[in-house]
Amino acid sequence: MTLEPGTTIDDARQLQSGMTRSEIAALFKRRQEAYEDLDAKTLTADYTDATVIESPSAGTHTGRDAEKALKAVFDAFLDLTMSWDNMVIDGDIVVTVLSIEGTHIGQLLGFEPTGKRFQMSAAFVYRLKDRKIIHERRIYDFTGLLVQIGVLKAKPA
Repeated sequence: MTLEPGTTIDDARQLQSGMTRSEIAALFKRRQEAYEDLDAKTLTADYTDATVIESPSAGTHTGRDAEKALKAVFDAFLDLTMSWDNMVIDGDIVVTVLSIEGTHIGQLLGFEPTGKRFQMSAAFVYRLKDRKIIHERRIYDFTGLLVQIGVLKAKPA
């Protein structure tokens, strides 16, 4: 195997995803930019119709429903920002650790806008196959988000 200068064997190894580590990193760099642009269509293009997405806010849905679910969040938080703190690539599994914040300025799950800000940490776990995301699990404190934006009341500890 001949490697390009500056690449490693890990960079060149093809996985079930059909991608090298460098290609996976480029895919997620593009996804990061799409999140910054609140571009649901670009994000959805990385899924198959059968992709399973597990989300605390949108429940479990498939890739064909992803654009609608993403647009609902983006419409509720038009100033949403997602800072990628870390990304781990292990074969066909990718984990991103994020800091997310925004202001509740559009309807969310039937709740009218409150104008209140939220911030939270999240982890998204992805599994890749054939150059697509086939499973995505989003992990974050959705109840805490609802409390921060003022649509759910919590008793002080």
